[in-house]
Amino acid sequence: MGKLAERLRAFSTNRWLVFVAAMWLQYMAGVGYLFGAISPVFKAALGYNQRQVAALGVAKNLGACVGLVAGTLSATLPAWALVLIGAAHNFVGYGWMWLIVTKQAPALPLWMMCVLIFVGTNGDTYFNTAALVTCILNFPENRGPIVGILKGFTGLTSAILTQLYAAMQTSDHATLVFMAAVGPSLVAIGVMFVIRPVGGHLQVRPSDNNSFMFIYSICLLLASYLVGVMLLQDFIQLSSHVNVFVTVILFILIIAPIVIPVTLTLSPKTAHPTQEPLLYESSIEEASTSQDEVDQPEVILSEVEEERSKDIDSLPSSERRKKIADLQAKLVQAAASGGFRMRKPHWGESFTLMQALVDSDFWLIWLSFLLGSGSGLTVIDNLGQMSQAVGFKDAHIIVSLTSIWNFLGRIGGGYFSEIIVRKSTYPRHIALIFCQIMMAIGHFLFAMAWPGTMYIGTFLVGLGYGAHWAIAPAAVSELFGVKHFGAMYNFLTLANPAGSLIFSELTTSNLYDYEAEKQVHSHHISALVHNMGVLADGPLKCEGPICFFISSLIMTALCVVGAGLSLIVVYRTKRVYAHLYRSVRT
Repeated sequence: MGKLAERLRAFSTNRWLVFVAAMWLQYMAGVGYLFGAISPVFKAALGYNQRQVAALGVAKNLGACVGLVAGTLSATLPAWALVLIGAAHNFVGYGWMWLIVTKQAPALPLWMMCVLIFVGTNGDTYFNTAALVTCILNFPENRGPIVGILKGFTGLTSAILTQLYAAMQTSDHATLVFMAAVGPSLVAIGVMFVIRPVGGHLQVRPSDNNSFMFIYSICLLLASYLVGVMLLQDFIQLSSHVNVFVTVILFILIIAPIVIPVTLTLSPKTAHPTQEPLLYESSIEEASTSQDEVDQPEVILSEVEEERSKDIDSLPSSERRKKIADLQAKLVQAAASGGFRMRKPHWGESFTLMQALVDSDFWLIWLSFLLGSGSGLTVIDNLGQMSQAVGFKDAHIIVSLTSIWNFLGRIGGGYFSEIIVRKSTYPRHIALIFCQIMMAIGHFLFAMAWPGTMYIGTFLVGLGYGAHWAIAPAAVSELFGVKHFGAMYNFLTLANPAGSLIFSELTTSNLYDYEAEKQVHSHHISALVHNMGVLADGPLKCEGPICFFISSLIMTALCVVGAGLSLIVVYRTKRVYAHLYRSVRT
């Protein structure tokens, strides 16, 4: 019994168990990406025009990205509390909207609907913050893969929920809204006590590489399986039994990563975490510090490096840390009395959010992220209307496929950018340049609307958009530190709704409605119908490639500008990355 209890304790504190639970949470943390499939439901049930739908989309994007509250609370609340708050937001927001769409609750004005979808999607920020901050603490030497994998699974939410919807064999599209309300909340409550820091930097093992490769294999298998299922459903009407069968296999693939912590726990060769060698001296110093000490205010270590004498380095580690701590205290006292002015931290050190906001390179990263992710999110939010405009009767397949490309982009962005920084010591933003050029090509294909370009365009834009979420946050953690990463990550995500506001609300939706009105005039629709903004058989619609032609060309140009900004970031930070990863390469 004693050995079994020890195994169970080792299993419950295994950082891979935390990572797997965070992955399951992230599977449901991208409910906002389902908007492309449920926006036609809102449009039909509430009689909205495209600009009103775009307003809902902007509110949804704000909810998914305005996570400053979550980032601030992450410094004081445990991860399980963040997850619980997120579950409550998700259930209240989307649950109320489902009641309205199904006529079980009275209709609300547009601004109140925007508040509801903001609250519902804002739960994602709590899920993301809890998962990312916890797993970066547990895996400090694998930031690129961790961010890429966790953010990648958020891109699969719409594909998973859509597959569940297909297995239910219902024609009621409002069911998707119900699933968006219930699914994430149930999963969050189920895993919230597992997601927590467990001292992962004490547990560096040679088996980590194999574990990551297993995760990547599951990712590729899952993406391939979903693509095959979606295409099969697009061309063939599957029976209810077949849909249930493929859904069961989907959930087996989702659950499969639990094999890693189980195997590591049962393996007789697994050493106790405290007996294992550590990779870097910084990890040794971290291991000697409790979690409470990590949360204390941090003094910029570069001043200590400049002030300390060389003989300190020859002291034993415990005595050296004590000397450095005394020097830190003296620097703080000198700074408080005005006798010493602490400078802005260097790249690679721990910035506060306010220090990052006065750094021009942080804004270069933010603007580049805005142009790339904002244009990609505009496509995702308008996929329902884009696919209908070019003749697709069912937008669910296109939305689900884009969700898979988004997932692969995040996984691939984290994986390949990690190779770039570790093998070549080049800045991570090199990978982002290629992604933004790829997105520009995708937007151009949308504008041209040649045969088959809907599939190719969504593939390129989905991959590029997803890669932004793996590359940019990892770069911010490297250049500006992990001490206040929660706050900086959530500020970075504000670029997403800002880009959506510019591209979707102010540009794409206005151009769509303008072309729709022109088509109404060309068909000699009555002035009364035109003023109401609806046709006799439903909301105002635009048909043909012209609906998104100009807006797609605009986003093509802005993605090229974003690539240029990323190139500037590469030029300015190449020496920093050479310093940060020099020891890894050698």
